[in-house]
Amino acid sequence: MTTITDTEVKQKGLGALLDALGEVDAERFITLLNRDPFDYTTWQKNLFENMDINQISKKAMELRKGA
Repeated sequence: MTTITDTEVKQKGLGALLDALGEVDAERFITLLNRDPFDYTTWQKNLFENMDINQISKKAMELRKGA
């Protein structure tokens, strides 16, 4: 696994947002993140809170098939 710089992460992230949402909604998304306090660690802890490992795996496989 190659480590990329912070600048590259930002560029790729912005590119992904633009591809997924378009310019207007990507800007809206960034504005929403800046406006609301967002704790990524807490979000991650709660993301799979009520799912067992089999449910998480099934969801991941479904998402991968759709990609």
